[in-house]
Amino acid sequence: MTAPAQMMVPRLEKPAVIDGNLAEWRDAAFTDGVWDIHRLRRSPWYDPARNRLTDHGNEPRPEEDLAARYYTAWDDTYLYLGAEVKDNVNDVSDPAHEPKRWYYKDSICWFIEAPRQARGQNFGEGDNAFCFVIDDKKPDYAAWWRHGAPGKKYIEEPLPKNAVTWALKRKPGSGDFVLEARVAMKPTLGASTPAWTAPKIGDRYGMEIVHCDPDGGDYGGHFLIYGTGDDDSTWGVMELAGPLAPVERKSK
Repeated sequence: MTAPAQMMVPRLEKPAVIDGNLAEWRDAAFTDGVWDIHRLRRSPWYDPARNRLTDHGNEPRPEEDLAARYYTAWDDTYLYLGAEVKDNVNDVSDPAHEPKRWYYKDSICWFIEAPRQARGQNFGEGDNAFCFVIDDKKPDYAAWWRHGAPGKKYIEEPLPKNAVTWALKRKPGSGDFVLEARVAMKPTLGASTPAWTAPKIGDRYGMEIVHCDPDGGDYGGHFLIYGTGDDDSTWGVMELAGPLAPVERKSK
């Protein structure tokens, strides 16, 4: 079995303003560069049956179809989640719409296990998925929470309104966008398992990112990053770290 990815996720010293602009916190967050299908196919968790782009003919080059940089941070109250995305087509139409079917629409979802357990399971107690559909209308199902609970699996419901703030900002004339969100941990991670405790430096969570991009298809393109699906033993190890020092730039 491939060793899980290791990620040091910094603590923010100042709360971020959720307005669709990551400028005030992206340099203080965890990010590991731009992900596109070329990079993904060289990752240890790559599976071409699941990590794929949709081909409808007359498509741009793969790196122009979908590419994104993802950001994650935390403080005493919130997880901060962000993405800067290049996308050729936005698609939130679902031929058999149900609120829980975020994966049939353009969406980005952070899968979080808190705390990370040594045993693997297919989505149960302690597992959470915070999913955001890239829909300007922001219907209730556009901020979705899939989670487990003691003795329960795959609970599907909108993120509680008092637990989430999120914003979407588009680049005019293109499919590019910025997603920014904060999710309160106590009413979400704390509801998923009694083993969760208030966050502190050194805590270890599991994390996987799923980015869906149907481009006019049914169950279409997907990026699965830091994991292989619902088996939380494959998810990356996300360690809560202290604040990140700014990048030093040498003067002439």
